[in-house]
Amino acid sequence: MARAHLVCGGYPAGATAGHDMDYARRRLLELLEPWQTTVSNDFTDLAKYLPQCELLVTYVAGPFLTPEQADEVEHWMETGGRWVALHGTSGGKAARIPDSKRRKMVRQEHHRALGAFFLNHPPLAQFTVDVASSSLTEGVPASFDVQDEMYLIEVQDPSVEVLLTTKMSKDPSPEGFGFAYDKDTSVGPDGETRVLGYRRPVGKGSVIYYALGHCHSQATNMQPIVDPSVSDDGRSPPQFRGPWASKEYTQLLRNALAA
Repeated sequence: MARAHLVCGGYPAGATAGHDMDYARRRLLELLEPWQTTVSNDFTDLAKYLPQCELLVTYVAGPFLTPEQADEVEHWMETGGRWVALHGTSGGKAARIPDSKRRKMVRQEHHRALGAFFLNHPPLAQFTVDVASSSLTEGVPASFDVQDEMYLIEVQDPSVEVLLTTKMSKDPSPEGFGFAYDKDTSVGPDGETRVLGYRRPVGKGSVIYYALGHCHSQATNMQPIVDPSVSDDGRSPPQFRGPWASKEYTQLLRNALAA
């Protein structure tokens, strides 16, 4: 039986970081049923599991690869390893801005290995996802609507195969919402297209990243406000499954795991 390793958790160790990690972990393990799967909360013990695995799956909010681990994962992919990275995997460390209550994401070697860097996301909203034609998107319509956090992602590797995009000309976040950034490097040359998913070939292997994937429970909800397209009164739903409730997202995950 092929082996996989799932990293699913927040920071610090054991924290949820605003996500229903238990729900995401259960859903991913259901999809990983054909695999012999080990599970970790973060990347601390990655060296113990990665060499014997063909597949690495990550759904995290805070944990990130150290420079040494980033090199290890890239070497593992070069020899045929496949990394399926989801949602907050493009995040990581956030540093406090001097004389401010806000924080800014910090670029790491982790993002080099992944191929993308998270800037911010506006409040939860409904938006349209455009889908490219690929073996990885087989069974998924050319576009679909989803409720989720629209991640603003800076793609760091121009050679990626873009799989999912959306259109938004300007970050609609209210003043002071989320993370600060100097420049919106997530928007394409046309001033509105933003990448939400891609495949990055690395030697004989690859990394597939999908920015979609927020979920929370009443106990883990940290959303201060949401867009009216999600809730008329702007209050965050106590339980939110977003893309996990859509057949399109499930199909994308199935395709990625089987690729």
